[in-house]
Parts: sequence; C-alpha cells; structure tokens
Amino acid sequence: MLYGMRRFSALAIAATVVLSACSSSATPSPAATPASTTGNCVTGSITAAGSTALQPLVQAAATNYGKACPGATVTVNGGGSGTGLSQVAQGAIQIGDSDVTAQSKLATPLPADSLVDHIVARQGWIVVTNKDVTGVTNLTTQQNVDIWTGKDTNWNQVGGPDLPIVLIFRPASSGTRSTFKKLVLNNAVEATGGQTLTEDSNGAVTTAVTTTDGAVSVIGFAYYNDPANKPLLNGLQLDGVDATVANMASSTYKLAADGHMYTNGQPSGLTAAFLAYMLGPDVQGTLIPSLFYAPVVH
Repeated sequence: MLYGMRRFSALAIAATVVLSACSSSATPSPAATPASTTGNCVTGSITAAGSTALQPLVQAAATNYGKACPGATVTVNGGGSGTGLSQVAQGAIQIGDSDVTAQSKLATPLPADSLVDHIVARQGWIVVTNKDVTGVTNLTTQQNVDIWTGKDTNWNQVGGPDLPIVLIFRPASSGTRSTFKKLVLNNAVEATGGQTLTEDSNGAVTTAVTTTDGAVSVIGFAYYNDPANKPLLNGLQLDGVDATVANMASSTYKLAADGHMYTNGQPSGLTAAFLAYMLGPDVQGTLIPSLFYAPVVH
C-alpha cells in the first residue's frame, strides 16, 4: 500500500546550510571558485530561503562568496517559494528565493507590493519517472494533463508498461508545482485520490521517484543533471522537445521560468553585495551554466 510507505527525507536540502568558508555536498559542486567578488566584499550574516529549485545555485554562489569574503556568512534554506516569500515579507530573512512572482503567490497585495524583485537566472524543470517506466520517452502536454488529473492511471495508457502511475506532488506552497500547473497543466484540477504522494522539496521528490515503482514527478534541471541522480531517473521530453538549457534559453522548451530573489525594500549591506555578486560575471558566466541554469537576459 502506497499510503503505508515511509516518507522520504532530504535533509541536505531542507536543513539549514551555513555557507561561508565551506561548501555543501547536498548539491552539485560549482565548476569553479571565483578569484574575487570584484572588490565587493561586505562582512556580516544574512539568510536566503525559499525555492528548492533555485537552491543549488544560491548555495553554490554563497559558498563561493564566503570563500572570497571570509567575513561574510550567507545561510541558505529551502522550504519552498511560498515560504521564502512569506518570510522575507515578514522580515524574518533578508532574501526570499522564488520560482514565481510574489504577486502570484502571496495572499494579499500589501506584502507583495513591499518586495523588490531581483531576477538572477532562468531555470527549467523536467518530468522524470522511475527507471521501471520503460518505453516512455516523451509526454505531450495533453498526456501530462491526463496523468496529473487522474484520467490516466496506468503507464500502458501512454505506451509504457502495465504499471500503476504514482504521482509525486509538491505541497501547495511550492513554486515548482505552481509553475508546472500553469505552464503544462493549464491550471487543470490535479488528482487528489488514487496513488499519490507529496514531498516537500526537489531533493525529496528526486529520492521518492528513484525508489517508488511507477513514480512520476517534476524536478529542476540542476537535480536531474546531478551525476548522483541522473542514472537513476528517466528524463522525458515535453511535446517532443528535449529538456536542455539551450532549448530553455531559446524558449523552445516551455517548462521554464525566471528565478527570483526578493528583498523587503531596496537591499543594503551584505544583502546588496551578494545580489550584485549573483548578477556578476562569476555567477552568470561560470556558475550558472555549470549547474544547468541559464543566465539572466536583459
């Protein structure tokens, strides 16, 4: 019984990671450590939290910034886009990481209106299945709608094996879920019964898919392309288009969105310096492509 299955944890993603002079093993290692922050070192401590799809990039950038600026500590937490936006609006953290705009996620306009949006990357997601789902390499938009609304419940309905489909959802606060629902499901009402699970981060979803027969879900490019994960997953095309950074950057691949880092008002001090670093050449030119994001297009 699926309801008796244990929940999978992703402690490396969900736990607080303090990033200054050391790096985390929870995400792919950055391709290179920057030689400098172009002289923009500011001491102090700040916290960024929210999107787990954006977290590998923010964690790696925080690690590199801490190495170049030993007096700076950037703590990076997950929790989902909704959590990050709520916490930064309340003043509990300095940066709220999000896959979606504050106006589309927060319940009332007032907190959203006080937030300043800093777009730092373009990010993509991919539909993935457990390796036992053989014979399925592509799902159309309509097939995804039929699967995620519960119309199709067996993989043999889309050319796969005679195996029940297990949907691995993210919580309602998740920006990944909101983005997939908007861009692929056309805001259709998702299945609420049948064989479903809910996991609270991209990392936990990845673990659940790799260990659950017939599972399908959606994860960020950085998680799918992690050498520890990719051999354990089937990554699917969407409408016959490969889930690649090049296709995302050209808008050929539609399951993509901006990565936002929100502040409550205009940033200052270490917050401003770190955001400037996120938009500088070390992150945009080196770190972002190494982790399978695309740079900001102005």
